[in-house]
Amino acid sequence: MKTLHLRFAPGLEGPQPAILEAAAIIRRGGLVAFPTETVYGLGANALDREAVLRIFAAKQRPAWDPVIVHACSIAMAESLVTAWPPAALKLAARFMPGPLTLLLPKRDIVPDVCTAGRPKVGIRIPAHPVALALIEAAGVPIAAPSANRFGRTSPTTVAHVERDLGGRIDAILDAGPAEVGVESTVLDPTADPPVIYRPGGVSREQIEAILGPVRLADHKLRDDVPPEGLESPGLGIRHYAPHATLVLVADEKEMEQAAARHRARGERIGLMLPQGWLGEPAPDECKAFAWGPFDQPQVLAQRLYEGLRWLDECDVTVIICPLPPEAGLGLAIRDRLRKAAK
Repeated sequence: MKTLHLRFAPGLEGPQPAILEAAAIIRRGGLVAFPTETVYGLGANALDREAVLRIFAAKQRPAWDPVIVHACSIAMAESLVTAWPPAALKLAARFMPGPLTLLLPKRDIVPDVCTAGRPKVGIRIPAHPVALALIEAAGVPIAAPSANRFGRTSPTTVAHVERDLGGRIDAILDAGPAEVGVESTVLDPTADPPVIYRPGGVSREQIEAILGPVRLADHKLRDDVPPEGLESPGLGIRHYAPHATLVLVADEKEMEQAAARHRARGERIGLMLPQGWLGEPAPDECKAFAWGPFDQPQVLAQRLYEGLRWLDECDVTVIICPLPPEAGLGLAIRDRLRKAAK
């Protein structure tokens, strides 16, 4: 299969040819990788079961891992669910469009393949003008997990998508790099208290400021027992993972010690290096990605997947990365790193 590269042209008046062509591919059951504010997604008509199954085939994604359905308006989102409780209304007023996914009871028009056979579907409205224009032009909601091979590091640029899925999908809609850098928060507002299944671009603190206390889902998955159907994407045993072994450390001293230890074993070492750590530049025989200021989680989130992919391309065998504090986006970054390191 030849993958088309459709380039969005900022400032062009009137309907964008790239958007119209991508929308036509979606309507006829094809697959289009497209930008959102979080990461690039791999989209298909969410109401077409066969089209959604093509997502799973292209990504080599297991059927037990559900996908999020993207809408372009509250009206479209409401048409996919049987209930829109008060908590969902409050959150939608603040975070839709935005990096928040709500788990709500689905209507029958949403195929079970989108939800891994479960009764609730993840719905979100992306805060990206190209994503919204694509959904509106297609005239259907778009099912879209991240546009990468299953379990691997999520893509924040077109180059990342091409490396993983070039030749496996119909088209890539190019509108530059993603801004947030980590996926949406997935929340079930129907639970008491509401449950965060996946920390993401909307922080726990932001949600609790609106709803009051929420809890984090505690999933204990086993490598040797495949789950029957997960409540949310991103709960798999190993996710977001680079090809290199990922070693997590608590601070600068631990990073230095881990680098020395693995260097003594003959490993090729990569560092996710915060600004000012280890004296910069990195120690000899280490490849270092300049991750940014360690006290700015927005920067760390935006550059996380870019850094892991860059170090993989440097052919390192071990990547050493510090865990940032849990506050704000730090919780989402820690979640991704811990799953990637399993």
